[in-house]
Amino acid sequence: MTNRLPSYEGVLDAARRIEGVAVRTPLVESPALNERIGGRVLMKAETLQRAGAFKFRGAYNRISRLDQDERRRGVVAFSSGNHAQGVAAAARLVGTPAIIVMPADSPAVKVEGVRSFGGEVRFYDRWSESREAIGAEIAAQRGSVLVPPFDDPFVIEGQGTTALEMLDQADGTIDQLLCGASGGGLMAGINLVMAERSPQTDVVVVEPEAFDDTARSLAAGERVAHPQGPPSICDALMAPMPGELTFPINRRCAGALTVSDAQVAEAVAFAFRHLKLVVEPGGAVSLAALLAGKIEAKDRVTAVVLSGGNVDPGLFAAIIEGRFQA
Repeated sequence: MTNRLPSYEGVLDAARRIEGVAVRTPLVESPALNERIGGRVLMKAETLQRAGAFKFRGAYNRISRLDQDERRRGVVAFSSGNHAQGVAAAARLVGTPAIIVMPADSPAVKVEGVRSFGGEVRFYDRWSESREAIGAEIAAQRGSVLVPPFDDPFVIEGQGTTALEMLDQADGTIDQLLCGASGGGLMAGINLVMAERSPQTDVVVVEPEAFDDTARSLAAGERVAHPQGPPSICDALMAPMPGELTFPINRRCAGALTVSDAQVAEAVAFAFRHLKLVVEPGGAVSLAALLAGKIEAKDRVTAVVLSGGNVDPGLFAAIIEGRFQA
């Protein structure tokens, strides 16, 4: 592992590394959504990425750089699901074993996804155990390389390729960009690119109401945790605190928004009915903020990242059938 800081140049290098391996996902536009919002909305469909989420980008950028000895010893990661699947998929592609530390309450579809890629799952209790400690212990015991979900320069730079593609695909200026955040790796990668390529674009973070650690940290000017509360349907966005590497980069965000589980459920249902896309709750927070009127979008070009599509089938059915109660 390296102690260097992530950079825009690193994102460009990551783009070369993942080319032809990661999916260049489409930037989707919907006339129905544009009419409802009163402006243009460009949606990056990372739901169509390998392993169903943007996480594959950073995982492959990191794991593909392992030397032969490191590949023999394998990798270990901790994740609620999307990073887990991204790491397992990338590990299989480069021929190295992967152990993933996952919360015991992870959606079954994400656990099954990890196993389908050949990953070994080690469960933990997210409320009483430390996934970082467990991951470090496994890595020490087996000599494996730890692949963090966000606090790694190669991971952050890999996620930043999402923004490079968005700027290339957009046919003009993007006025504002909305993106969900947990540890902040995707947001940090996006900020690295936007600072260099489109500094006039307002980058806005979106979080679940009870997991607003990035918003709290931006307000405080330093990393702070959110208070422990009830879980959210946004299982992908439940990190307790922004990352050490990600937060200094994400301080350039123009704002922070929060959305309720009910608003997220509405966005998941909207994506299915009108966009014909399956978006998991954690991947729909940006769309939820837009639909809920949390940000002014009239006569503006707004980009949103639909960051993942690995949703529990039972929850998804309840949402689209109108049976979900927040």
